[in-house]
Formats: sequence, structure tokens, C-alpha cells
Amino acid sequence: MKTSQTSFIPSSRDSRDQSKDSSINDKNVPLAARVRPQSLDDFAGQKHLVGSNGPIRNLIKSGKISSMIFWGPPGSGKTTLARIIANRVKAQFVQLSAVSAGKADVRKVIELARQTSKAYEGRKTILFLDEIHRFNKAQQDFLLPYVEDGTIILIGATTENPSFEVISALLSRCRVFVLERHKDDDLKLILERGIDDLKKKHALKDIDFEKKAVEVLVEGSNGDPRTLLNALEMAVNLAIPGVGKKSKSSQNIKISLKNIEDALQHKALLYDKAGEEHYNIISALHKSMRSSDENASLYWLARMLEAGEDPLYVARRMFRFAAEDVGNADPQATVLAAAVFEACEKIGMPECNVHLAQLALYLANAPKDNSAYVGYGRASKDAQETLNLPVPMHLRNAVTPLMEKVGYGKGYIYDHDVKGKKSGQQCLPDELVGKKYV
Repeated sequence: MKTSQTSFIPSSRDSRDQSKDSSINDKNVPLAARVRPQSLDDFAGQKHLVGSNGPIRNLIKSGKISSMIFWGPPGSGKTTLARIIANRVKAQFVQLSAVSAGKADVRKVIELARQTSKAYEGRKTILFLDEIHRFNKAQQDFLLPYVEDGTIILIGATTENPSFEVISALLSRCRVFVLERHKDDDLKLILERGIDDLKKKHALKDIDFEKKAVEVLVEGSNGDPRTLLNALEMAVNLAIPGVGKKSKSSQNIKISLKNIEDALQHKALLYDKAGEEHYNIISALHKSMRSSDENASLYWLARMLEAGEDPLYVARRMFRFAAEDVGNADPQATVLAAAVFEACEKIGMPECNVHLAQLALYLANAPKDNSAYVGYGRASKDAQETLNLPVPMHLRNAVTPLMEKVGYGKGYIYDHDVKGKKSGQQCLPDELVGKKYV
């Protein structure tokens, strides 16, 4: 099963030591793998889940582990936490990636789980399915009965909102735990562990940092320990004469700000075009323009475009905003929005970014009127609840002699014929007379 990593955790008292990945002591493996936590006490961050009274710690203590989904940003510890759980409850651990695995791989895990349960007196199997949101509906449906009957304990991991990506039947059988981006204090603790490991690896007496280097490293890691540790290891290699070779002259090294900048290269923008962050940021753009905050509007627009969002999607949403939030307070807003949409269609990115920026500034500074949006919402509610209310007879067109004979159009007042061109005649159904939508 090429797409999986399988490790069986035995039931002896020495299981914790036996279950450790032997590769963590190999100095050739990446630093992030070498310092991966092996227990909850070593796990940095997520105190709301694994702290002294955290739900995951309590579940482990009770020995009653059920299927769950870990939802959190990259590097928040989803895989590490799943391995720790399997280790603590002495379960078989099988890891699959939903990117490359299919039904055949899941079948093999199911058969393995059944064999293990039979051979080891009911020993449980934990299937850790990374990027579970990449499994389609049919694949998730296939998993469902085996999760339901307890053949496997599923731990799914996703960076995207499971409400959008996991089928409701599977979601209802899993407890969702939300992992947070690591805080700076967590990252500094992880950084210390990384420094200790690198000092041993390179036989260094100490590793010093130039002013602001640690701050830039922590901030540039964007809450991801893996990014932090990879950048740290690269920065140390850059700072050591001979790039990684041991020498007496490198018993003390200093990491410069440039070393850190070279190692980080750039901060990755956290943005999933099909998931929750997509909706979060477009919501932020919409609400910033509504609040007439031109600076925030430009920032959220840039966050979307620089992360690769389709400019036509942004243009469509801003076109909608022009009618929903600016409306008749400035009808020119919809004209400009239409022109910008056309510009995005014709020239695309990156040229159309300035058109979108112009529109964002215009909409943010425009007077606001949401009467069309609010009014239509109220009218829509009544329309849905009163679908069969008849049109008043005087508003109907008498297109045949029979219709005229039975009263179609009788009593209709042509408003252009009255003073002020406003007759005040009844235009709503009898049941809705007096209703106000704007």
C-alpha cells in the first residue's frame, strides 16, 4: 500500500519507546521531523484541546477514542496529534493522503483493521486521512459504514471548513476539533527545541541571533512550526562556514537578519480559493467597503488578488456591492462596476488590478443606500409565503373581449393623466394593502 504509512503499537509496557519513529534520531532527516513531539506534554500549543483539562487529553485518559476531524491551518499539529493519540491508546496507526488514495487503499485498511482486531484481541485501528476534504462524496460514502460500526477510528485532517467539504452523514459521526494557528510563544518554545537539536548536530557551543532576526523568523513563519524549523535549519547552514560542515571555527555562530530573510524567502499567503478563508476575505472586503474604510478595502482586495483569486470573481462581488450597498445613493457606482468587470474580462491580471483598486476606492467612499437590497428581501419573503395571491382586476390587461367582459382592467387609472402623475391607486393584492418594503 504505497500511499500509506503503517505502524502497529504493541501492548507491552515499553510500547511508548517501541512506537517511536526510529528516523527521528537520524541527523539526515529534516529538523521538523527530528523534533516532532512524542507526547502530549511535549506538544506545543492547542492548550484548549490538550491542556490539563482539554477534551482530547480527557478522551485519551478515558480510553474512549471515537472518530474525529482536526480542522486547522497548515503546521498546527494535526498529524503529530493523531500519532500521539494512537501511541497513547495503543492502536494501530495507518496514514493515507486523500490526494493520492482511493477506495482500494481504504479497502486494504479495513481488511488490515479486521485482521488486527482478530489477532490482537480487539486492538483498534486509527486511520489518519490527511486532507480529507480532497475525498469526493462517493469516497466519503464508502468510508461511512466502517466508521459507523467501529471497524476503524477515523481521524480526518483538513485545512478547510469541514462544513463545506465533508458529507453531513460522516460529519455527524465525527467530533470536530478546531486547531489554532500557533501563537508566538508556542513558536519560540519550538524554536528553542530546534536550536538545541542543531547545536548537537553541528557540535556548536551556541547559536546567537542578530537583533530582530528571531522576531522576523517567528513572524515570517505565519504560525507554522514546520516553516519556522525549516527556515531555522537553512539559516544555520547558511551561517556555518562550509555550509553544514563541522569545524572548530564554527563552535559559535551568529544568525544574521539576512540569513533569516534568505531562508524564509517570502511569507506564504494563507488563502484557500474554495474554502473558508475565501469566504472570510471576500466578507472582509465587502464589509470594509460598507464601512467606508478605503485602506482596509485595498488591503483585503490585495490579499485576494496576490493569492491568485480570479479577478472576475472579485469584480462580480463588487458589481453586486454597487447595487446592494450604494444603490440609488450613487447610481454611477453600478456603471463603473460594469466597466471594471468588462476591463477584467478583456485584460485580466495583473493589469486589471488597478481597475479593481479604483472601484474599491470608489465604492468605499460612495454614499450608501441599501433600500433596494432590504426592500427586495422583505418583498421576496412575502412573495414566497403568498404565491397564489391574485393580481387586482384593475391591474390586469384585457387582451381578449371575454377578459374585458369579466372586468379585467376595469377601474385602472393611467397615472400620466392625473396631477403629479401619481394616482395612489391600489397596486398590491388586497391581503397586502398597507405593506411597506422600503
